[in-house]
Amino acid sequence: MKIVVFGATGMIGSRITAEAVHRGHEVLAVSRSGGAPVPGAVVTVGDAGDPERVRELAADADAVISAVAPPRDGSDPGEVFLAVNVALAEGVSAAAATTPGPATGAGAGRLVVVGGAGSLEVAPDRPLVEEEGFPEAYRPEALAQQDVLWFYRDIDDPGLDWTYVSPAPEIAPGERTGHYRIGGDGLLTAEGAGGRHASRISAEDFAVAVVDEAELHRHPRTRISVAY
Repeated sequence: MKIVVFGATGMIGSRITAEAVHRGHEVLAVSRSGGAPVPGAVVTVGDAGDPERVRELAADADAVISAVAPPRDGSDPGEVFLAVNVALAEGVSAAAATTPGPATGAGAGRLVVVGGAGSLEVAPDRPLVEEEGFPEAYRPEALAQQDVLWFYRDIDDPGLDWTYVSPAPEIAPGERTGHYRIGGDGLLTAEGAGGRHASRISAEDFAVAVVDEAELHRHPRTRISVAY
């Protein structure tokens, strides 16, 4: 497969890039800096907020993966991050419209989006970000990610085949085991001392899940969650 990864120099994006390269895919690693996160990937400069550049880079790709994160400069990230995803979706859809698919000619562009955990539900219609005790420092980013999820759910564009992938609330560099659970909108929990608690995932195993989704196309036009 040819896979384009936006946000390829970040903590999650670099591991997604490494996982895809490890599996033998042709990987185009895109970042605003043009850094080289992973040997074996082709590196280029690009901004996910530029729909024309996205269209150019996504041409002939089998899948586009976005690991772009909201701004973390102290400003309100909501409007900016939503605009980036609107542009990204537009560019991927435009690329698909001019790229013959493997069997049916021009078809839907495959886009796998790394999302956030704050929109996962602790109960029906009760997202984690609205729970008492949710860290205030993370709230703006969580709300920005939630707005992006709503944006994708509202898309009425047959040219875009998206999947939004939420990690467990605790995600950090760690071990690649190749094991994980997949859930839906509900917060996945795990048994432990004192009862049930929010689960976690290593960035390496989250990358395994994201590349699996890009390869296997098991959850089109929906949100999934990934945790141990």
